Order: sequence, then structure tokens, then C-alpha cells
Amino acid sequence: MAFLIPPRTAQHSLDAVVIGRAGMDLYPDPHGTKTADADRFTSDLGGSAGNIAVAMARHGLDVGLAAPVSDDPVGQFVRNKLRHYGVEHLTPSPVQGGERTSLALAESRASDCEVVIYRNQAADFALSPQTFDITDVDRAPTLVATGTALALDPSRTTTLDALARSGCGMLDLDYRPYSWESDGQAREVYFEAIEACDVIIGNDDEFGLLAGSVEGGKALAETLARQRDGRLVIYKMGAQGSVTFDGTGSFSTPIFPVDMLKPFGAGDAFMGGVLAALASGQRVPDAIAFGSAAAAMVVATRGCASAMPTTAEVQAFIAARQPKAGG
Repeated sequence: MAFLIPPRTAQHSLDAVVIGRAGMDLYPDPHGTKTADADRFTSDLGGSAGNIAVAMARHGLDVGLAAPVSDDPVGQFVRNKLRHYGVEHLTPSPVQGGERTSLALAESRASDCEVVIYRNQAADFALSPQTFDITDVDRAPTLVATGTALALDPSRTTTLDALARSGCGMLDLDYRPYSWESDGQAREVYFEAIEACDVIIGNDDEFGLLAGSVEGGKALAETLARQRDGRLVIYKMGAQGSVTFDGTGSFSTPIFPVDMLKPFGAGDAFMGGVLAALASGQRVPDAIAFGSAAAAMVVATRGCASAMPTTAEVQAFIAARQPKAGG
């Protein structure tokens, strides 16, 4: 597959812009503790868009994140963490009013893992021309949008406008049912966003939502790839790996088996790794394998944003699993 993302030029000050949610994650400590039994917690940056931005920054890309936060210590925590990870915050002015930055309590457990997310009056849904200068989209050759940003206006309209403006739009379906009025509304808005996208990534349940049934999801993924020249569609299947379509063919990519410590963070690491690899000129199959390795490393490590690996770490992880010469 010969998919290419637009190169960064002298007119670009960023490699990618990401739109979506960023928040605070709290993890029961020590590792393996249930939230209901916890006496203490550790914290980190969270939210799909925030994690994807950090993943790309860890691979050496210059990344900007559009994710409004609240005018309180939790919002300040997110701004501080983005600065720590080297991500430019493109919506730095905190939202004034009753909006609140997302908060997630996530258990670090391989099984019986519960994640509770508080998104009442979520601040990131305040993405609008007043909080985000849409011309910042022009600062990068690539725009990554997460599906949650499409769930509610003004974020929905702003995200759709940003995708239409970008030279290369990428959509992580990132479907969270509690954010939407109905499945039917979600399908309608997702298909509108897909019209502007060159890369679409989602899991079997998310494509199943768009198709109307889980059984029809893979066929829809292939159809979407055929509808637009040069479009890449990646259909993720959890432990069964992924299938990538480009309209002319497809290929499967297995996962890298690891001892899983927790089930979350893999999709964000995958998205960030795939984009970073494509931006460095890697072939599509190699980029998907690179993203798969990054995903495996994150679920085998504590934390989420802090667990995102560097390029060198992913390369070493892959090399250690290659067959030995003469073996």
C-alpha cells in the first residue's frame, strides 16, 4: 500500500493538530487496587485526544492540541501536563462558567477493570471559534480528530469545519455512547465527518455502529476505503489484531502478545504510533505494525500518557521479537 500523508513544509510550524478531549486520570494505588477500596490515587493526563497528542510528541513530532479546559485546578493540571509532555495547547484560555474538565478513575487491572468517567458539562465541548482559532489547522499537514468531539455543539461544528479545512483529515471513531443523543444521531454525524477524512480508525464495535450491526462492520470499512482514492481505513479487532483497507486491497496485522496490566490506552498509542511512522515515511504495513507494538507496550505498563513509548523504545521492542538469524 502506497498511502502518503502530506509532508511538513516550511509553512508548517507543527506536524499535526489533534482535536478532542483531555482530562485528568486518577489510578488507584497500589497497582491492582479497586477504586472502591482505594486509600490513595496517582494522577496523569488522560483523554483520548490528550493521549494521542502525547504519543506523537514522544515520537518526536511537534503537536498542537485543541481541547478546552475549565478554569479550575483540574484544568490547570491538564495545561501543566501538556507543557510537561511537550504538547502545545491550542486552546489555552480556560472556559469560564460551569463547564468542567473530564475526570476519569481507571483501575490498573488486567481483568475486572472498571473505568468511571465524569463528563457532566464537559469543558472540551466548548470548542468553538471563540476558544479555538481554526487557522491553527493550517499550521500542520495533518489533523487528527477524535469522535467524542463530534458529539455535541459547538465542538461538533468546529471539528467538522476543521476536518474540511485540513489537507489530511484523520478520524479516530472513539465512540462513547453516553456522549450522544442516540446511535442514529451518531451515525449521521460520523458519516458527515468521514466525508472529509483520508484516514479512519476504529474498532469492530464502532464500525458495527456505523453499519447497523457488528457483523456488517468489516464490510463497511472496506466500502469506505473504496469510496475515496487514497483513503486508509483501519479496522481494529482487539486481540485478533487489525485489518487495513486502502480501496485496492487489504492486509491483516497481528497484535504483539504481552502480559497485560490494564486494558486501556492501547488505541491512543496505536493512533499516535501509526501517524508518527507514516510521517517518517514508513510503508503502511510497517506503520501499522509499529502502532501495534506501541499499543502492546502501553497495556503492559502502568499509566496512560506517561506510558506512551518513544520511537527508540518501540523499535527495540519490535527487534527483540524478531526471529533470530539461524534460529
